[in-house]
Order: sequence, then structure tokens, then C-alpha cells
Amino acid sequence: SGTNWGYTSRDGESHWNQHFPYCAGPLQSPIAFKTAKLIFDASLRPIVLENYDLTGGRNLNLTNSGHSFQVVLPSTMTISGLPQRYTAAQLHIHWGSKTSPLGSEHTVDTHFSPLLQLHIVHYNSEKYPNVSMAFDKSDGLAVLGVFIEHLTLSYRLGPSVQAMTTFFHISLKSPRNVTNSHNIPAFDIRTLMPQRLDEYFRYDGSLTTPPCYQSVQWTVFKNPITVSQAQVTYLPFSIAVPLINNFRKPLPIENRVVLSSFKLGKIAFHERRMAVNAISYQLQCY
Repeated sequence: SGTNWGYTSRDGESHWNQHFPYCAGPLQSPIAFKTAKLIFDASLRPIVLENYDLTGGRNLNLTNSGHSFQVVLPSTMTISGLPQRYTAAQLHIHWGSKTSPLGSEHTVDTHFSPLLQLHIVHYNSEKYPNVSMAFDKSDGLAVLGVFIEHLTLSYRLGPSVQAMTTFFHISLKSPRNVTNSHNIPAFDIRTLMPQRLDEYFRYDGSLTTPPCYQSVQWTVFKNPITVSQAQVTYLPFSIAVPLINNFRKPLPIENRVVLSSFKLGKIAFHERRMAVNAISYQLQCY
């Protein structure tokens, strides 16, 4: 459908199901992971990335979709470790605003609402010829979700920092008009992901944007990647573009089983309340 939708009170998620009925379905995403209800599944294998390092390859296409900044990915990128092989299609990020910087879609319990969330979308290339054909099929898509956290001074800069700086700097200079796009230098997509690809949450869900097709096998990695304080000025909500709070709030889990590939116990996430307050203050001054 060509119906307009967005994230404001006028066209936000409470209105989506008027034009996109799947948005009111029972298998919607995102969800809030509740560690007390996770089921450990020892059969879940580490995610294996193939050809994720695009360094030296053809330029990538960065588009302002009007809802996010989206990077089109080459079909040489694939993942295995799932029942089928999946081919990469695109990646995009969800974020908040200067006054409320927490913009991740998935959350963990009540204590972990990350700064941003990266989604890398893949389609089932064993059954479907392209992502458009797989879009609305129950076994059509596999999305990798990556939490992006603010780095406090007590934590060492990770390998993702340079890649994130590059990505946001490019976003800063990207076209403001919907459907406009430009080429960016290819880089190693692996650096946008946590070191451990064997620790993740797994459940069946949906696209988090209209038309909300319930076609996604979600793999959300437990461990976040980090952005530094210097990078905060490159975050999408820090720039003069009316594209903020592009995240959907968690939906009911209903009767779904949510699996974990790691044994349960206390999940240690960054101490962050003071850091988040500092981010909000600095962004408002920026």
C-alpha cells in the first residue's frame, strides 16, 4: 500500500492497523525480552556470516527512506546457522530524539533500553528469488538485531566505533528528501556487530514497520556494540532532519516461545542511567 505512515500522534503506530491489518496481528515485533521467561535451547547454533567484509568492494547505496537511513546490501552477503541460508538485503537503524535518546525497539527486562538498534534484513534465498517475493511469507525473512549502547569511560572502545562513526557521518551528509540516495564507500559490516555471535534471543515475529508482515525469524544479539561520546554528535537525532523517534514500542508476546542460545543467569549490561541523562543533556546543548 502507498498509504502514508509515520511515528507521530497523527500517523503513528496506534493508527497503523487502520490501513495495514497485519499490524494488529498476534506475532508482532518488537517485544520486550523477559529473562525469567526465556527458554534455553542448546540446539541454537552460532550465526555464521559470509562475505560481510565489503571493504574494497563496490560502493553501497544509502537512502533516506523517510523513516530511516537504509543501506542496500549486496547479494553476496549471506548468513547460515539457521535452518535455511539467508541472503542480505538491507540494514537500517532505529533511534530516539535529543530529549529522549533511547530508541531501541527491542528491550530486555526493565533495566535495559538501549540507545539505538541496528537491523540487518535477510531473505530466505533457498525458497525465494528476491526479498520482495519473501517479504510476506511466513518463512521469508531473517533479521539480525544489534543493540547499540553509549560507551562510558570505563569501557574500552570496540572495533565497531570507527564503522559507526563512518556510518553516522555519512548519514549526517545524506540527502534529506525521501527517495534521494547516494553512494558511500563499502566497509566491513561485521564491525557493526558484537564479537560474540553465539549469544542471542530468538523468536518468531514481524516487520516492525508497516505492512507489519509476520514473516521474520528474529535473532537479537545479547551483547551490545558501543558508540563513544564523540559519536553522539553524529547520531541521526543530533542533526537537523525531521526524522526522530523512529521506533515502535514493544508488543505483547502472547503465546510465543522466546528462546535463548545462552544459559540463563544474571545478564550484566552497562551501568547506564547517568550516561543516558548525560547524553540527553549534551544533545539538547548541541
